[in-house]
Amino acid sequence: MTLLEVIDLWIAYDRINAVRGVSFAVGEGEIVTLIGANGAGKSTILRAISGLLPAARGSITFAGEDLLSLPAHLRTQRGIAHVPEGRGIFGNLTVLENLRLAAYGRSQAQFRQDLREVYRLFPRLAERRQQWGNTLSGGEQQMLAVGRALMSRGRLLLLDEPSMGLAPMLVREIFKVIQRLNRQGATILLVEQNANLALEVAHRAYILENGEIFLSGPSRELQHHPRVQEAYLGG
Repeated sequence: MTLLEVIDLWIAYDRINAVRGVSFAVGEGEIVTLIGANGAGKSTILRAISGLLPAARGSITFAGEDLLSLPAHLRTQRGIAHVPEGRGIFGNLTVLENLRLAAYGRSQAQFRQDLREVYRLFPRLAERRQQWGNTLSGGEQQMLAVGRALMSRGRLLLLDEPSMGLAPMLVREIFKVIQRLNRQGATILLVEQNANLALEVAHRAYILENGEIFLSGPSRELQHHPRVQEAYLGG
């Protein structure tokens, strides 16, 4: 079943088209990755899906519903959970307070259940639950950003550059969690500069250049494509 469908999406910054006629789909239970150089339009697409940027034209449909008619907070309620580039945690709140904010409006029993699951995935967050967000390491902040998205019970997880600024060992840890979440049923749209890792974990990939998709297909096939190897995999 198609959970997210983007058709002929155009997004402009100051009359300059940053995304031009992009179309793709994400099936329920898939990991799909968007790969491209800086400025290719990857993060811009995620921001348009979550409602942080307006679309000039095109359509974005989630679970059969038109998203473009909804403001960002209603998209979150529908099940879009966005982990932005740079993490966006609240540094002046504790780990627990950051997680609690994402569960606003749910019962205490539901909150405790979701919190146990986040702590199971990220034991370090449990250890640091009373620590201020701005005192966490980069890896711990990334864990908190992902955990906060999970607390919102999103049906679609938008991950923007989860490996940015992390040591290689922590990058591997984050990507193992991404795979574990997917095995548990999470649908994930991943933007990632580390093309090797992105193609390892994703089922399908779309390659962007200058705001347009020029190549797409199963990740395993794209790993062996000469253009992808030369441009993104060091081949």
